[in-house]
Amino acid sequence: MIPPPHRAPWTTTSRIPMKQSRTILRRVAGLTLALWLSGCVQVAPWERGHLAKPQMALEPHPEQNGFLEHVHGGREAASGGTSASGGGCGCY
Repeated sequence: MIPPPHRAPWTTTSRIPMKQSRTILRRVAGLTLALWLSGCVQVAPWERGHLAKPQMALEPHPEQNGFLEHVHGGREAASGGTSASGGGCGCY
């Protein structure tokens, strides 16, 4: 008895009809677009003062953080992941 020929992977039948898969794809694309566009917000000039408060900063103390990164780089004898350069001696 001769074994049946193997089917190519791209010829397998899908469980979801083509029309239904297009509908699902369009809905997912529409939802993704809606979520992406919801992040675009116009901030009124009188509301910008709230966003400029020190509590809203990513780093509340940028000077102190830069100094600590410099000291850490010197102690670890390596620099990486930050904008610091130089070797373990602490020189530039």
